[in-house]
Amino acid sequence: MSSLDMASMLTQDPHRTRENEREKVLEVAIGREVRAFRRQQETTVADLSAQTGISIGMLSKIENGNTSPSLTTLQTLANALSVPLTSFFRRFEESRQAVHTKSGEGLETDREGTRANHQYNLLGHIGANASGVIVEPYLITLSDKSDIFPTFQHGGIETIYMLEGEVDYRHGDEVYSLAPGDTLFFDADAPHGPEKLVKLPARYLSIISYPQTAKS
Repeated sequence: MSSLDMASMLTQDPHRTRENEREKVLEVAIGREVRAFRRQQETTVADLSAQTGISIGMLSKIENGNTSPSLTTLQTLANALSVPLTSFFRRFEESRQAVHTKSGEGLETDREGTRANHQYNLLGHIGANASGVIVEPYLITLSDKSDIFPTFQHGGIETIYMLEGEVDYRHGDEVYSLAPGDTLFFDADAPHGPEKLVKLPARYLSIISYPQTAKS
């Protein structure tokens, strides 16, 4: 096997690619933390360079995730910024969650105000996380015109994306006609809910987001 073929195999090795990508993610995470701490202390790159003896060019590369700084360099930066060395790695080490819900497998659930023929399927839920935000996506199905639908009112922000049917949807003093493909994005603290079920069955995605400590 020629050296050219060997080089090609190394380049195409998926494990090698993933390892390089992971290293790159770490560099970016460290760079973001260095920049964030520097800005919190209202220190310029030039000032930090003078404090640490690290060139402005090198600091720029570190903050932009374009180089992998040595532990000695990171310790120097940590001392200058008065933060623990481990704080540069905190976002890289945070766990990241994902919820995969197959078609038809969403958890059927009751929410305040739920009535017969109104089906709520919770498509996923991620609780406490680094962002400080909780997101609850629902698939809502309405199938009976005669059923009364009360308005809701709760904290957070809500997004509705219409999939099927047509609904006149109230938010505060306004009523919006929603057809497939339409989106309504609103402050959920105002009274809201379907005002008139125009064409059934109606299905739409309702995505509610709110701070972890402010669910109502």
